[in-house]
Amino acid sequence: MQNAAPILAGLRDGLREQGYTEGINIAIESRFANDQFERLPDLARELIALKVDVLVALFTQSAIAARDNTTTIPIVMVGVSDPIASKLVSSLSRPGGNVTGTSGMFSEAAGKRLELLKEAVPGVKRVAILWNPVNRVFQMQLIRETEPAARQLRLPLELFEARDAASIERIFATISNQRAGALGLDVLPDPTLGALAPTIAALAQKARIPSVGGGAPFAEAGGFIGYGPSLGELARNAAGHVAKILKGAKPAELPIEQPTKFELVINLKTAKQIGVAVPQSLLLRADRLIE
Repeated sequence: MQNAAPILAGLRDGLREQGYTEGINIAIESRFANDQFERLPDLARELIALKVDVLVALFTQSAIAARDNTTTIPIVMVGVSDPIASKLVSSLSRPGGNVTGTSGMFSEAAGKRLELLKEAVPGVKRVAILWNPVNRVFQMQLIRETEPAARQLRLPLELFEARDAASIERIFATISNQRAGALGLDVLPDPTLGALAPTIAALAQKARIPSVGGGAPFAEAGGFIGYGPSLGELARNAAGHVAKILKGAKPAELPIEQPTKFELVINLKTAKQIGVAVPQSLLLRADRLIE
């Protein structure tokens, strides 16, 4: 799972900072669904059968699969957008069950992505949304949070179900013909869409459509704007929860940690490719420019 690499690296770094080194005083068993969400419950049960001390779950669907299969093993989630709406915890300050960890607050960033896209390209009049229906719980949360911002910005949204590379090719064959309507593209944060980010970015460049995605990796893959929390930071913070649990803390009493900073990354090479002159006000606010 290529897009999990920065998370796993952040988790290992965080564990080392807490005094745990893999192969010396901690063992890590990993399972990957490779974007096949239906496999998550079986993978969770595999790890539970190993009698692990802590289950670490990346993102919403994995955390739900873990929670649905154990009420006794502590679960540390990484980057779940809205743990309360997903019914994983009862509150952020006192989770109350066997689940704790970090929230990515991706839902709160959803509207901001549209604002950034409109600021960068004032001529955008409509926005196509790429979302993965297989990851329905998380994706619908993001869509619900995107809609109010779209209404405020007077940007009609058109939703496109993107499950794989073939469906994305078909989508671009459709939306490329709508370029005359000043179309923008918003790619929702999702493991599958993250893995396909280079393909999406290349197609958006070819069609000269300004695109925004949920974090720095999207801009690094060639997308125009990436905005979201640092996944590495979320994983390092989650490692702190793991360490506390291994030392005897109860997940029910460990507050959910939220990101302290959202990263804005702008790919200037892509901007040039699609013919966009990025406003100076936005350039000055960017955490990183890719040139």
